[in-house]
Amino acid sequence: MIQRQFAERAKEVIETDENVIGLAVAGSWLTNEMDEFSDLDLILVTQDKISNDKDKMLGYAKRLGDLLSGFTGEHVGEPRVLICLYDNPLLHVDIKFVTLEEFHIRIETPTILLDKGSRLQQALDNSRPKFPYPDYQWIEDRFWIWIHYALLKIGRGEYLEAYDFFGFLRMVVFGPLLHIKNENLPRGVRKVETSLQEDDLKRLLDTIPTYDVSGLLCGLRSAVELYRQLRQSLFGTNVLLHQQAEKKVMEYFEHIEHVKNKMADERRDG
Repeated sequence: MIQRQFAERAKEVIETDENVIGLAVAGSWLTNEMDEFSDLDLILVTQDKISNDKDKMLGYAKRLGDLLSGFTGEHVGEPRVLICLYDNPLLHVDIKFVTLEEFHIRIETPTILLDKGSRLQQALDNSRPKFPYPDYQWIEDRFWIWIHYALLKIGRGEYLEAYDFFGFLRMVVFGPLLHIKNENLPRGVRKVETSLQEDDLKRLLDTIPTYDVSGLLCGLRSAVELYRQLRQSLFGTNVLLHQQAEKKVMEYFEHIEHVKNKMADERRDG
C-alpha cells in the first residue's frame, strides 16, 4: 500500500537527522481502515521546535518525497500540521511537527515508526490520550441563534448562504452528537454513512435541503427536530435550556413560513 511505502521511506530519510527524536503515524493506520483513498497522518518529533517556522516545515516535507504543494492547518485549528500533496505516487500526507513535550498531549495513541532512545514510547507510557468532546452547553447557548440566522437568510432570499449553513450545523452539531449517540468518537460527519444506525443516518440526511424556499424551510424543520431529539437523549439536567429563545425563534419560523407560502401562492395566482 502506497501509504505504508511512503512512511517507511520517510523513516529512512530522517533516521540520521540529529534533530529528529522519532516518527509516528496516526489516523486510519491505527484502525486498519486504510484504503486507496486514505491520507497518511505522520507525526514528526524533533528536539528543536519546527512548527513555528513554515520554511523549516516545508524543508522536511521536501526531503520525504516529490512534494507538489503544502500549507499549514490554521483552518482546522492546528498550525503545527503541514498538509501536503506528493507525487509519484499522488498522495495526501499530513505531517504534524511537535516537540517531545508536545507529543505527550494527544487525542489517540499513535504507532511508533522511529524512536531514538525509546523516548516516544516513554512519553506514551506516561500519558493518556484524550479525544475532545463537544460541550453541550456551548451548543445550546448558540443553537437557537443559529436557527434564527438561517431564517434571516431565507427571509432575505440569500438561499445559497442558508444552504451552506446546513453543512456547518451537520459538522459542528449533528454529526458529533449522532456519533456520541452511536457510541463513536465525535469526528464531525466522518464516516457517518457506515458508523450510524440507519434511522439516525436518515435523520441526518433529512437536513440536506433542496435549493428552493420550500426545501430550505423543510430542511431547517428537520434540523430543529433532530436537535430536540438529540438534546433529550444526550443532555443532562446540568445543561441550561434556552426555552424562551427557542419559543421566540420558532414563532419567527412560523412567520417566515407564512410569508414565503403567501408569496408562492401569489406567484401561482398571478
